[in-house]
Amino acid sequence: MLAGFLLVLAGVLIAIFPQLLSLIVALFLIGAGLNIIFISYYYKKVSRHFDNPFIDFIFRF
Repeated sequence: MLAGFLLVLAGVLIAIFPQLLSLIVALFLIGAGLNIIFISYYYKKVSRHFDNPFIDFIFRF
């Protein structure tokens, strides 16, 4: 119930202040990018212990 209330409140704030939407989207994209960076760093650190060609193909770039 609390999560629903927070989502409704966020929707109302976005309707009143449209610039919040761009801020939320920007923070989401920055967070997603940081997650990908940390996952790839962790994979490179752990890759010495196991070999998975499928993961190697995905994280090659």
